[in-house]
Amino acid sequence: MPYARARRFYLTPPSVWLFLISVVLAILAVLVTYGYISLFRSSYAFLVLLAGYILLAVGCLFRRI
Repeated sequence: MPYARARRFYLTPPSVWLFLISVVLAILAVLVTYGYISLFRSSYAFLVLLAGYILLAVGCLFRRI
């Protein structure tokens, strides 16, 4: 059941796949930042984390994504 705020703004839960992809991106960004793995430059870690958060926000704001 979506959360309604002033009857215009609805938040829905993201799909499981979208949530898992955003969590994997966040974990990759943290691991690269602290130097445990080196998949990409650590200067791109913030952008990867931002992409994961934006993906999660899109999943919450739009239905059926």
